Amino acid sequence: MMKTNFILLCLVSALLLSYAPTAMPLTCSLSQLSSCADAFANGTPPSSACCNNIRNALPCFCQYRNNPTLSGYINSPNGKKLIANCKVSLPSC
Repeated sequence: MMKTNFILLCLVSALLLSYAPTAMPLTCSLSQLSSCADAFANGTPPSSACCNNIRNALPCFCQYRNNPTLSGYINSPNGKKLIANCKVSLPSC
């Protein structure tokens, strides 16, 4: 009887662990990139704050690329220059 209870407890524990909450959903906000506005618009060298924000926002770039309003900035010569200057690789989408 005790062995059966132990096995049942293990199964229930495994089941509960399999339904553990996952990571919080990704929230992408353009305000993350406000420090990069001049670099995107004018091609000026990005600040270190801009590059840090670009690195932090990398998971959002697929959403940005799929947005018709934003994709032009990201794929523009200034956008590509900014990404190169920050030494990051954009995710493939």
